[in-house]
Amino acid sequence: MSDRLFLAVALNDEVRHGLAAFLGERAIRLPGRPTPPNNWHLTLRFLGSTDALQRDRVLEFLDEHLIVQPFTLGFTGVGAFPKPSRATVLWLGVGRGSGDLMTMANVCEHAAISAGFEAEDRPFHPHLTLSRIRPPVSVDGLIEQVGTFPLKMDVDRVTLYRSHLGRDGASYEVIDEVLL
Repeated sequence: MSDRLFLAVALNDEVRHGLAAFLGERAIRLPGRPTPPNNWHLTLRFLGSTDALQRDRVLEFLDEHLIVQPFTLGFTGVGAFPKPSRATVLWLGVGRGSGDLMTMANVCEHAAISAGFEAEDRPFHPHLTLSRIRPPVSVDGLIEQVGTFPLKMDVDRVTLYRSHLGRDGASYEVIDEVLL
C-alpha cells in the first residue's frame, strides 16, 4: 500500500493566525480556490505515491544528511505563478531564510532520488501557496494591495505529511518529523 506524501516546513500557530488576520485586515479576497489556513505550509519536495520502504529511505537519508542549523524565516509579499498577469497560483514569498530553505529542499530532493523517485523537473522556489486559480486571472492589483507580511518564525524541522484527497479538498496528516 502506498500513501501520497510530501516534505514541508509547517507554519507555527502564531504565523498561521497572523497571516489569516493580515489578509483579513486588508479585506483580501483570494481568487480561485484558496488554501485553508490549516493547510498552509512551505513544500520542500512533493513525493506523491510512496510505499513504506521509500518513506523509510527518505527519512533515513534526511536523518543522515540534513545538516542545516535551525534558522529564522521571514516573509515578503504576494506573487503569482507563472506571472501576475496570468496567475494560476497565488503565493506568499519568503525573504529571510530562503537560502536555508533552498538547502533543505536540495537535501529533500536527494533524499527522494535516493529512494527511487524521479528528479524534480522544476527549480525550487520557496513560497506558501495561498490559492490555486483556474482559469488564469490577473492579480496585479491584488499583489500591490497586500504588501509585506511582517511576522517571522523559527524553523527547526522538516515535516513529512500524508495528503488525503476528498470532496472538500485536501487534508494533511503529520507522519514524521526530522529535527535540524
